Amino acid sequence: MAITAGNERRQAAAPRSLTAILDFAVGSHARAIAVLLVVALLCFLPGFFSIPPVDRDEARFAQATKQMVESGDYVDIRFQDEVRYKKPVGIYWLQAGVVKAASALGFRQALASIWVYRIPSLIGAIGAVLLTYWAALAFVSRRAAVLAALMMASCLLLGIERLLAKTDAMLLLTVTAAMGAMGRAYLEPNRPRGGIAAWQMPAVFWTALAAGVLLKGPLILMVVGLAAIALIAVDRSARWLSALKPIAGIVWFAALVLPWFLAIVGRTGEAFFAESMGEDMLSKIYSSQESHGAPPGTYFLLFWLTFWPGATLAALAAPAVWVARGKPATKFLLAWLAPSWLVLELVVTKLPHYVLPLYPAIAILIAGVIDTGMLSRRALLVWGTIGWFIVPMLAGIGGIIALAVIGRQFGLLVWPIVGGAVLLGFLAWHLYETDGAEHALLRAAAAAILTSIAIFGLVIPSLGQLFPSVTLARILRDSGCPEPAAAAVGYQEPSLVFLAGTGTRLTDTAGAAEFLAADQCHLAFVDTRQEKSFAQRADAIGLRYTAGPRIEAINLSTGQPITIAVFRARGQP
Repeated sequence: MAITAGNERRQAAAPRSLTAILDFAVGSHARAIAVLLVVALLCFLPGFFSIPPVDRDEARFAQATKQMVESGDYVDIRFQDEVRYKKPVGIYWLQAGVVKAASALGFRQALASIWVYRIPSLIGAIGAVLLTYWAALAFVSRRAAVLAALMMASCLLLGIERLLAKTDAMLLLTVTAAMGAMGRAYLEPNRPRGGIAAWQMPAVFWTALAAGVLLKGPLILMVVGLAAIALIAVDRSARWLSALKPIAGIVWFAALVLPWFLAIVGRTGEAFFAESMGEDMLSKIYSSQESHGAPPGTYFLLFWLTFWPGATLAALAAPAVWVARGKPATKFLLAWLAPSWLVLELVVTKLPHYVLPLYPAIAILIAGVIDTGMLSRRALLVWGTIGWFIVPMLAGIGGIIALAVIGRQFGLLVWPIVGGAVLLGFLAWHLYETDGAEHALLRAAAAAILTSIAIFGLVIPSLGQLFPSVTLARILRDSGCPEPAAAAVGYQEPSLVFLAGTGTRLTDTAGAAEFLAADQCHLAFVDTRQEKSFAQRADAIGLRYTAGPRIEAINLSTGQPITIAVFRARGQP
């Protein structure tokens, strides 16, 4: 398989309902960007405003940013009094900038609205889709570049990360930008460029590299560095690197990255590097962190779900990719993918999103094979396309059951949307050999959009029991006090601190009783498994209190059911 630009061999009998949209998109870059932007918004907006803060990572990031805005300290990173030096400052600055902008525009609730903190992730996800198109243009035709971007827009893993106010969607944007620029330098090292044009790709590359380091430390350096080392080793030449202006680029990179690192080191000494490099990054290599350990091969198994619906064509494309492995375009994309994937498989601590920066390379490889019409026709691999049908069917069944059991509702609106997704998935699989891979992928992408609307837009926001912090924060606001405050025992998730306020005290039963006794506008949220201990401490200090509502919920972080009792001191308004 040679990944080339312009091979138009496709099934002539394929229906035009969806390919007409693709035909329109490839008419110009402006059309392609417009279509991809619409598709990305359809995939990424469901649930963006309606899903409450998700524990634990999203709520921790958002709360740390909230404290930056509240304190005016944009150097140090803290969750309440606890330092958060596991990641650099980049995402916190982006979130704080959005919060400040929203407040300046008159949105009074910006500081406590989780969707405001999610905006950088949404921008990162949409930007990654558009940059996948841009990066792909260096390797494949415009039609294939659009297909690659559509795979990223409908990718299940990115559809989750765009919804979480943390680093990974923005990191994907920076990696895609850096690799797109590096790919052009590799494929066209001797192309004559003068004036400003000679500095465009180096500027994109080194700026993206610096932004990636400020977002998540050395991970982007690993992806870019391993790719460069692999290409140099295979080609036995590094001359193409000169097109990236390395001397000037390193100076620019240092100018962007060093100011904050020097500021945080001046503030904390060695504490930042001890926690970020030692406790966070290096410990993940040889030990399981936060129960996220898994054996090698885990990412390969997860790939078939996390890159759905594009993953369904990966096995069919693999033989052609292997045949073309010596071609410069394929060689670069494999260098982007394979070395970092192998390293991440060997690292003990594994989370699904760690391999997300490698997915654009896979999408471009698959799209190039689709464009050349060289997908494998082996029956066993073709049967693998049933995943287009299975995933929306299982997601729909799971969503409807969750609505009935947890949400305690029938979800009438969900049924037709799920039905549409299942039907499109079935047609993508059943008519694959008749209509061709391109049209099947378009149907599968449409199924992914409907699945996103059903699950993220309708089902999850209706599962109130998964988000008890919302109910507890509402009780606190409705307490009738001008400045209410809460202490929590047992249920101590970051989302509660974000929604109830930075001053929320996470304590034990003795601390909760003493907190309650200090002010009539204080409330205590106590896990009923510790209620007896709380009552004993309250009796010991002579605290008179009244019991409020009891919240039946499920702790999303642990998956365990929990009942939270609400208490107030007597004599309150």
